[in-house]
Amino acid sequence: MNNDYRRLERSRTQRMICGVCGGIGEYFNVDPTLIRLAWALLTVGSIGAGIVVYFIAAIIIPDGE
Repeated sequence: MNNDYRRLERSRTQRMICGVCGGIGEYFNVDPTLIRLAWALLTVGSIGAGIVVYFIAAIIIPDGE
């Protein structure tokens, strides 16, 4: 039985603040810049809620190896 699975982790290489967007980009095989742009639009559109969600994700998502 094959136990290959991916884990969502904060990125150590594609990191700007905490590595959340880089980790999400690596997990979904998408350019992290697109994730950062979407996150910025979410933050502006939700009047700052994206910032709170980002730091909650930084606490919940484990750091990559």
